Amino acid sequence: MTSEQMVKTKTVRVEIGDGENIVFGQSHFIKTVEDLYEALVTASPTLKFGVAFCEASGKRLIRHDGNDTALIGKATKAAFDVGCGHTFFIYMRDGFPVNILNRIKEVQEVCRVFCATANPLQVIIVETGQGGA
Repeated sequence: MTSEQMVKTKTVRVEIGDGENIVFGQSHFIKTVEDLYEALVTASPTLKFGVAFCEASGKRLIRHDGNDTALIGKATKAAFDVGCGHTFFIYMRDGFPVNILNRIKEVQEVCRVFCATANPLQVIIVETGQGGA
């Protein structure tokens, strides 16, 4: 078997603090963070959030933004730990996913939402020679 054919799996535990909810999804464009920020900041005047997005090419940067430093840090850490291109994490407080999910789904580059929860979360990652998903 070549390294391209080898498949490894791993599980990453995503930390969710008391009073926090997360949304984990997939998108396809580096402008995702800006567009998700716009959708969230206009959803509620009390919503606190952090957004992070993993690029899939080039330097594979993690882009991030939000209106709460701690939540931006948590979203960035989750994105780094999962490390799969084209995925995003939204950490939020003082609001609930049910209030923002339609706005997120309407963001043009969002492909899918994997989950929206305050419950314990593990992400199963499959890695090949090309990367993880």
